[in-house]
Amino acid sequence: MTKVCPRRIVWLIPIASFVFLGAGDSEESIKPLLLALVILLPAAKVSGWVLEKFGQPAVLGELLAGMLLGNLSLVGFTGLDYLKSDAGLEILARLGVILLLFEVGLDSSLTDLLKVGLSSLLVAIVGVILPFGLGWLVSSLLLSEQSPYVHAFIGATLCATSVGITARVLQESDRLKSREAKIILGAAVIDDVLGLVVLAVLSGIIMGAGTGTSAGAGSVIWLVVKVSIFLAGSLALGVFFVPRIVRQVAKAKSKGMLFTFALAFCFLLSYLSTVMGLAAIVGAFAAGLILEAVPFQELLQEDEHSPEEMLHPISTFLVPLFFLYMGIQIELASLFRFEVIGLALALTIVAIIGKQVCGLVAVEKGLNRLAIGLGMVPRGEVGLIFAGVGLKLNIGGRPILSENVFAAILVMVIITTLLTPPLLQWSFSRHDTSR
Repeated sequence: MTKVCPRRIVWLIPIASFVFLGAGDSEESIKPLLLALVILLPAAKVSGWVLEKFGQPAVLGELLAGMLLGNLSLVGFTGLDYLKSDAGLEILARLGVILLLFEVGLDSSLTDLLKVGLSSLLVAIVGVILPFGLGWLVSSLLLSEQSPYVHAFIGATLCATSVGITARVLQESDRLKSREAKIILGAAVIDDVLGLVVLAVLSGIIMGAGTGTSAGAGSVIWLVVKVSIFLAGSLALGVFFVPRIVRQVAKAKSKGMLFTFALAFCFLLSYLSTVMGLAAIVGAFAAGLILEAVPFQELLQEDEHSPEEMLHPISTFLVPLFFLYMGIQIELASLFRFEVIGLALALTIVAIIGKQVCGLVAVEKGLNRLAIGLGMVPRGEVGLIFAGVGLKLNIGGRPILSENVFAAILVMVIITTLLTPPLLQWSFSRHDTSR
């Protein structure tokens, strides 16, 4: 484990300052966030430690702790309800998942990912098409009175994959160098692009139906083109130019300069990713892949730590907050609505099957295909985002997703998110013992 140098904690100051300034100018606006950190940071560490004692990944404990803290109102305590909507906490959480995927990119290799590129592509394609079809089928059977738009949108929601959950488990299990991890991460990026296209097309069709117009094929094609240009262009240009830029930056002979550049580069690609309509984590992962090829050890001054080592104390602070925040957003009351249980269970089953099958299409031999499929199962925050879009889209003044359908999707997201960490870890240990 990386030894944390106290002076490196100073890198937390700019981030904390940014969050506090965003929350407001007065001391009063900072107080709720400070209290939240007092509660959440120990909760993350203790819950992760307890779950690790039972052989489970720490991320599962963080998710469960978040669910507990976010649902204390069920037992009459409402003092922490503000955590669900605290702007400062949300910013910290979003920075946490960006840094997590940046770290994963730094631990990965673009060359190795390209070697399993065909498998990643096939896994992603099947992992989008099959869940979409199964989701449509379940919706048409159980919600036969609903319009085809509802069936299509439920299918689209099942296409989503939350790579943050899987990436954390792979990181904790020291599996990031495995072929399965490379396939999963590559597929997750492609999955994000395909899911974006599906969501954009459906949103255009539904909005067109509501206004009497239709989505043009040209807009869909342009979306695909610009996303492809961003991903391919950032990686190609980055691998060519960034190492040269880093060497020039290193000539400044200022400690921390390389780390500052690396972090700024991560945020730059994350920003550009959002401009293109992608998730910020896609850009962060690409930034890590590009910087992984930079020989930082040759450029560092004496006694200076590498950017990856300096990133560790910051990610130790921020990354658990993301998973806690995800857990806090989950309303446990939705689990107990009888009218949504049947639909929720059906959607959960096909959500797992749809992603699990995609592991079978990887072309390499000797793979742990069970782990690949399980790695694509969690819907997490991506599934919540997809479902949230469905609440905003409407035809004839009525939202595409009713409250009960949204609750069923929420239950599916909860179950797939919570099941993945222990099952993924079990699948790797099972594969190891069978060799």
